Amino acid sequence: MAAAYAILKSALFVTPPVPTASFENQCIVVTGANRGLGLESCRWFVRLGAQKVIMAVRNTSSGETAKQDITNTEKCNPDIIEVWPLDLASFDSVKAFGKRLKGLKRLDVLLCNAAITTYEFRVVEGHESQTATNVIATFLVAFAALPKLKQTAADFGSKPHVSIVTSDLHHLTNLPERQNASIFEALRDKASANMSTRYSVTKLIEILVVRELFRQDGGPIKDKEAYPVVINTVNPGACHTHLTDELGWMPSVVKFFLARSAEVGSRNFVHAAAAGDESKGQYLNDCKVEEPSAFVRSEEGEKTQIRVWTELKAILEEIEPGVTGSI
Repeated sequence: MAAAYAILKSALFVTPPVPTASFENQCIVVTGANRGLGLESCRWFVRLGAQKVIMAVRNTSSGETAKQDITNTEKCNPDIIEVWPLDLASFDSVKAFGKRLKGLKRLDVLLCNAAITTYEFRVVEGHESQTATNVIATFLVAFAALPKLKQTAADFGSKPHVSIVTSDLHHLTNLPERQNASIFEALRDKASANMSTRYSVTKLIEILVVRELFRQDGGPIKDKEAYPVVINTVNPGACHTHLTDELGWMPSVVKFFLARSAEVGSRNFVHAAAAGDESKGQYLNDCKVEEPSAFVRSEEGEKTQIRVWTELKAILEEIEPGVTGSI
């Protein structure tokens, strides 16, 4: 009940502030950038002085249209914006994208915004599609980018960021699949899948993984303060986007009454991309660090967090050997 009240309060009474941070000289990569929150984030980064904004999109034709939209509204040099192909439903596409990132002179921000939601159980790369896209491919991109992010910190004395877009809907699940011997095996079992909560589950897993990276007593990052890259998760709140197009009329009704515009929601992303060290491993909501769900903070949540990371690490290493070594 408390979580539902907090979600409603945020949607009805909180407006994230207009971003003012400078991204001068920075190179920004945004996944899922051709519309909605991703598009509006790119617009903000251009407006705030980014030297290069890379729009990572599944459909490059749509990406070019989005690029033209930004150049029209911001009256910017079109050379500032590049459109790169990235299909999170294809691990080969993700690996190719990661290799291309290595060729950049610098990389200051990776905003992992791309995600899907559906009630239909589909298999992608051997996993349920939302698990494959929102979790596995998302972290494959993030960890592939870390070497360049670290190099940027060393070469330019900057503080690069990885911001993983999550959701306040993570409050609505406690990952019941944890009752199984393997969480990810349970997630790809069609017979037992609860697709009405799967999106929330994937958003919860994102939070657990990022928290585990910075866990003080055993996480893979041993010195949180000294770590050169800020990695956080960020919630945009309910927004008027195309994310829920497959889910029927009910989400549309809810959004009509509660949702922010994509522009307002994207302000959270811009804040996360400039947030300080205090945001490392943390969940950001309404442009501030906020406690995640009670389950995440519980003893059972921490046990699940460790298990999720152990399983995900093995999956990522099978796809791209050595990729988690970049952490």
